[in-house]
Amino acid sequence: MRILTVFGTRPEAVKMAPVVKLLVSTPGIEAKACVTAQHRQMLDQVLDLFKITPDYDLNLMRDGQTLAQLSADIFTHLDPVLDDFKPDWVLGQGDTTTVAITSLLCFYRRIHFGHVEAGLRTHDKWQPFPEEVNRRIVSVIADLHFAPTDWSKNNLLREGTDEKSIRVTGNTVIDALQFVAKQAEPEEITKLVNTKLKNKKLILVTAHRRENFGKAMEDICQALIELSKRGDVEIVYPVHLNPNVQEPVNRLLKNVDHITLLPPLDYLPLVHLMKHANIILTDSGGIQEEAPAFGIPTLVLRDVTERPEGVEAGTLKLVGTYTQHIVEETKCLLENESAYNKMALSANPYGDGHAAEKIVQSLLSW
Repeated sequence: MRILTVFGTRPEAVKMAPVVKLLVSTPGIEAKACVTAQHRQMLDQVLDLFKITPDYDLNLMRDGQTLAQLSADIFTHLDPVLDDFKPDWVLGQGDTTTVAITSLLCFYRRIHFGHVEAGLRTHDKWQPFPEEVNRRIVSVIADLHFAPTDWSKNNLLREGTDEKSIRVTGNTVIDALQFVAKQAEPEEITKLVNTKLKNKKLILVTAHRRENFGKAMEDICQALIELSKRGDVEIVYPVHLNPNVQEPVNRLLKNVDHITLLPPLDYLPLVHLMKHANIILTDSGGIQEEAPAFGIPTLVLRDVTERPEGVEAGTLKLVGTYTQHIVEETKCLLENESAYNKMALSANPYGDGHAAEKIVQSLLSW
């Protein structure tokens, strides 16, 4: 069985790494990996961490490219790869432009497509943008749907997906997280903790989504300024490279006491920094799944989430981007021990660390 994995961003690489590693070591499978490099620098550090060398590297990242330009490049450059390797199956993960265009190419060539992390929905095509529409496109095409939870499976069933094509596997991010958390803590994180966090509570922030560009990003920054006045917290914010994030964050937060701005962190140091956090403020999808594994209360800087299992379990809380709401909800966790423990002690609903095994077994038994 020939299986090609295709991915292009850091989150995709993290979640596909356990699958890629297991495919290569499984008898009866000839596996190759293709990266579009939709994100170049952030992708490469994950490849290094998991010791993955792509068989095909399309190297498509360009400064300022539009979604249309990226889509056209994936169509043009990935099609010859499919012609060269002639896979029986192609696997893609999540909801990026890479996975949407890859699934369409497989449809055109009548190649079986497996969708890792299938069935996530907000039911609002603009949030998150363009991910919500991307994953709906993939669900129409996929032959096997690897749903991380029963909630994701039920989304697919409501849309008419054949139940026989759905496997509930857990989320592969937990597989990856367990591997990375066992690695030695990087010196840069140890130094940061020892110099910045003495007698302080760490609030870790990640905010970079397209729907938060503009006023929402400025409102988030204003909330961080207000929280920094407490004196008993240190806010650490690794800032995404996108200019729509860099400009407002540096303009508003660069010289504020008790706010530390960092360049984007590689996945290994980010995981270890998360382990030190008391509270996380994020609009990231992956961190919504990862933080509960460490028992960290997480406030989601979005109005809707495609990961409501965490909200239902109590590990996540939607707070939107309104300044005062973010401040009030964060202060509640800082000052109310009962409210904090209620979130911190809730069970992680996203899997047991064996998702990759279930995915590979499903392919072998197809």
